[in-house]
Amino acid sequence: MHILITGAAGMVGRKITEHLLKNRRIRGRDVTKLTLHDVVAPDAQPTDAISILPVAGDISDRTVIDRLVSEKPDIIIHLAAIVSGEAEADFDKGYAVNLDGTRHIFEAVRAQNYKPRVINASSIAVFGTPFPEPIPDEFHLTPLTSYGTQKAIGELLLNDYTRRGFFDGISLRLPTICVRPGKPNKAASGFFSNIIREPLKGEEAVLPVAETVRHWHASPRAAVGFFLHAAEMDLSAVGPRRNLTMPGVPATIGEQIDALRKVAGEKAAKLIRREPDPVIQKIVAGWPTQFEAKRARELGFKADESFEAIVRAHIDDEHGGRAPVMG
Repeated sequence: MHILITGAAGMVGRKITEHLLKNRRIRGRDVTKLTLHDVVAPDAQPTDAISILPVAGDISDRTVIDRLVSEKPDIIIHLAAIVSGEAEADFDKGYAVNLDGTRHIFEAVRAQNYKPRVINASSIAVFGTPFPEPIPDEFHLTPLTSYGTQKAIGELLLNDYTRRGFFDGISLRLPTICVRPGKPNKAASGFFSNIIREPLKGEEAVLPVAETVRHWHASPRAAVGFFLHAAEMDLSAVGPRRNLTMPGVPATIGEQIDALRKVAGEKAAKLIRREPDPVIQKIVAGWPTQFEAKRARELGFKADESFEAIVRAHIDDEHGGRAPVMG
């Protein structure tokens, strides 16, 4: 089996790649090749069983996409995107990457005239206020950002291309992934990870919103599980509505900090500095906070048990079970 991952140098892409190199089977078949794409060539080492083709290129360049799809990968995991804050700051780039890049993938598959499985990374940013709490699976799309709009259009395209038989597709509306390893990025939601990740390293983190802000979270572990389950499952069970809100953990900032305190102690919690940012506050005010995600759960997608479990997963995966600030 040949799997193409766009955005493979990103955090979720790297973790999916690591899993596939270790486990090597999808739907009862051996994975024999990974094509890994990003704006910079992803760094992954082939094994005796799996070859790797790293490809560097702009997702908005159709010639790059044609090259990626030319060998007809069996599964395409489409992660490539620019994050919410950057898409809001640079209108043209956001649409070029997040919308045109997605359309290029879909059109390249249609041009090859075969029917792979396409797993598209969407976002809960497709929803915006006003909305009920929790948001039901059948709630309408009301994005209030350019990023959310781009993701919503991608969902509609995926549904139509699947309906027309060009590929077998599914979109996963991801919660905010927390705790993200590495360095802060330009996502407006980045502070959710920052206020956990940096204190666990003994470094200060800035909190730009009130502790009463509630949001919908999933760990990197859970996110990888979502994509692997989407690769394994029988998509006929999903029915004609191919865009699913993934399950997650609802938590306020205060509850996040309490989980950090419980796991790592008061020393870590005191490293969070409150510094209100009106721009971030305005963006966050339009975000959804909790979902039913009933369809996804019934189809076998699994969330983390609690926000404390999310913090502990980060410590296990990124710090070998004990963060520096814990002594």
